[in-house]
Amino acid sequence: MTAVLSSGTVFTITICAAFLSVVSARPARLQDQYAQGVDWLIRYGYLPSPESIIGQLQTKKIIEESLRKMQHFAGIEQTGKLDQPTLELMARPRCSLPDFISSEELVKEKTERVFSRDGGNMGRYTLTGLSWDKTDITWSVHNFPSSSMSPTLHPRLVRLILSYALKVWSDVTPLRFHRFDPSSYGPSPQIDINITFATGYHEDGYAFDGKGGTLAHAFFPGKGDLAGDTHFDDGESWSYGEWSSNSDLFTVAVHEFGHALGLMHSSSNVSIMKPYYYGPVGDMRSYTLSSDDILGIQALYGKGQDYIPSPSVATHTTNMPHFPISPLPHPTHHFPTSTDRCQGGYDAIGNIRAEVFFFRGQHFWRVHQSGSLMSMNPALIHNFWIGLPPEMNHVDAVYERRDGYIVFFVGNKYWLFKNTVSLPGYPRPLADWGLYTSSGEVPERVEAVFVWPHNGKTYLFSGGEYWRFDETGTERKLEEGYPKSASVWGMPSHPDDIVGFLDGNTYFFKDTNYWIIKRGGLDQESASPKSIAADWMKCDVISAHTPETPREDENCCCAHNTAAINHAFSTVLHSIIMIFILLHLLC
Repeated sequence: MTAVLSSGTVFTITICAAFLSVVSARPARLQDQYAQGVDWLIRYGYLPSPESIIGQLQTKKIIEESLRKMQHFAGIEQTGKLDQPTLELMARPRCSLPDFISSEELVKEKTERVFSRDGGNMGRYTLTGLSWDKTDITWSVHNFPSSSMSPTLHPRLVRLILSYALKVWSDVTPLRFHRFDPSSYGPSPQIDINITFATGYHEDGYAFDGKGGTLAHAFFPGKGDLAGDTHFDDGESWSYGEWSSNSDLFTVAVHEFGHALGLMHSSSNVSIMKPYYYGPVGDMRSYTLSSDDILGIQALYGKGQDYIPSPSVATHTTNMPHFPISPLPHPTHHFPTSTDRCQGGYDAIGNIRAEVFFFRGQHFWRVHQSGSLMSMNPALIHNFWIGLPPEMNHVDAVYERRDGYIVFFVGNKYWLFKNTVSLPGYPRPLADWGLYTSSGEVPERVEAVFVWPHNGKTYLFSGGEYWRFDETGTERKLEEGYPKSASVWGMPSHPDDIVGFLDGNTYFFKDTNYWIIKRGGLDQESASPKSIAADWMKCDVISAHTPETPREDENCCCAHNTAAINHAFSTVLHSIIMIFILLHLLC
């Protein structure tokens, strides 16, 4: 990762000949090691460049002081030596912007260092003195990662990742980011942040070096043509959310956009602006800045109108951000009645990553495991689940497998997702599941699906029947003896969807209501209808259609529920035994 000075200052990597003369008696390998160490210290601002100290020697004392400065900034033991921890840190991928820049190397003003308290620890953010003189910032993606190097990142996902990386900064400031696509929407205004994936020399004076070196670079705010622009090395293998040899696009983008907004590196080990790359920072939908980063960016732009600081972890809605094409300023959402969360009736409901997703039409709502609704307004399915067809107008059923993969059923097809991205090779035909109704036909669609906590098996419902699968091994196996009548559950035979929770409870959803099967049993005594709108969507008015009796729809054979009959018989028998024991004791 690199941030480039607007002044065009180039940090030359040079071996200090004077220093090499001091260590010339050492073995060649050590000479190379020390030469590379000096190069590193010069490149990242810990030693002055040779051009500025002509006639002076890089003495052992100066180099040791520089090493201690570097070790202090990185938070490792300050030995003043090129020991193993220091060499390992120097070898780690990092941003190529120097950690210390002199005043003459900035276009205007000197670097301002500001200290702040964070939970009793000293945190430090660094300002360049450069910032945008407006709050509406435009951005555009001019090209995308090559499919050969980054096969999992197609254009829609790249735009989504970059949108969230910018949203991280707008969540805590008055800044608003507006995406423009000139090729699709004709003439556009001056773009502030131009985003490019390039290789080698790409007409900005700062060549990329291919896989494993510099990841990206960004230009600080200003009036020049390159001000704010952010370039990513297309010679890297980019991905999202993977702990692998690939580079995480979201993590690098958040860091580089920090530079594009005027921040330099921070010595805080929890800051996104620390110079070293340590892998993915987490889910882009819920990632929040550290307090050090928040204080730094707010020192440049102030606090956002809706920003509420937290004593511990900053929070923000994880609903998909809206980036209008035109006009500015940011428009207000107006959702039609069909996306009224209190209206009731959902196409699909799924328990995914400990959150409950309610799908209706082309939108969805999310309910946190604490029971709180993530946003009163719905999010677009296509902006979140990348890989579903644009023409898709509903989801039939969805569930999270035991291995963490997520399965979507739409009509006679299904998709397999890793996180929020569909895997290559999907959709696949529903026929892959080997489903046949009792009349020997293939179901047209799946109405509901869930993993039952009681036994860990996967259940699919369609047409008043259900099938059971064993997915605990490496292959999915349809168990014998299915399909069976869905009426044995004592619930509506055509549920909208079913959700199982780790506490053992299972939730059946139908129209405006839901029922709970407690702790894995088919005990109907404890089940009663409840309002989805009141309990899940936080609506003030409970639906007038809530039935007074539970599951008595025309297809429900509740009177013949074997489990319920057994439970009743067991209860009566238990009572008789207790009476007999009491009589025996009294006599």
